[in-house]
Amino acid sequence: MTAFRTGDHMPEPHARPGTKTQARLFEQIARAISYIAENRLDQPELDDVARHIGMSPHHLQRTFSDWAGISPKKFLKAVTLEDAKQRLERSTSVLDAAFDAGLSGPGRLHDLFVSIDAVTPGEFKSRGDGMTFRYGFHPSPFGECLIVVNERGLTGISFVVTDRDTILAEQKAGWDRADWIRDDNATAPYAERAFDLGVPKSELKLLLRGSPFRVKVWEALLRIPEGGVMSYGALAGRIGHPGSARAVSGAVAKNLIGYVIPCHRVIRDSGLITGYRWDPSRKAAMLGLEAARATETGLETGLHTP
Repeated sequence: MTAFRTGDHMPEPHARPGTKTQARLFEQIARAISYIAENRLDQPELDDVARHIGMSPHHLQRTFSDWAGISPKKFLKAVTLEDAKQRLERSTSVLDAAFDAGLSGPGRLHDLFVSIDAVTPGEFKSRGDGMTFRYGFHPSPFGECLIVVNERGLTGISFVVTDRDTILAEQKAGWDRADWIRDDNATAPYAERAFDLGVPKSELKLLLRGSPFRVKVWEALLRIPEGGVMSYGALAGRIGHPGSARAVSGAVAKNLIGYVIPCHRVIRDSGLITGYRWDPSRKAAMLGLEAARATETGLETGLHTP
């Protein structure tokens, strides 16, 4: 079997892919990511993965590294059960500090300067009557996505799993009295900022659409730094609802600002990476890249392995 190599065609590890080319690369390797994640306990070799997706080992190595900035071997390590368990343990002290600091205005969350607004109870009850949402479809490092914005900020990111109509309906649910306008030009800057695609840092405003409990959970998700993970039970405890892991899990699942509000950073106590409305392979991709890059670059989260 061909062993995974770590030095073949390695771009800078902290590169941020996101062009149309990189989006196409993701579509090519999505099956590889899914296969690695599903078979991580068996530690598949490069040959195994390449054979499964019908690609030569050399082409897979090059394509994966072009997209991820890391080798398949490092990605595999980052999605193993043991590594996930260790990350849960290592995250504790860092998350203590992050949650103790609270969310007082814009802060460095998810490598972005984020400020949060929430719809009013009246807006929530009226199902968006009098509100206007603009939406557009854009490439991203994790495949095509739908961006939804309002005059008050970014209010939706969904990833295309089957078709565009499905995820648009997902974003519109509960807001059927609002005006919805297709406007790719209006949403493009938000796509660039959300995925940090080489644009200057600036405040990213989020408009959260949900019940007070859900908003509280989503605010808590923003405190989990890149490279960190948390269990559903621990998250419930952090927001003052110990024993409410099931309710917290439901709120996490209802997050409609994917990636920016990092619901992908919540995993089971066992370390299993499961449950993601836009395909678990995307969740594995996000976590694998964040963990590997934290280790590779020594990000200031304290979560990397010495």
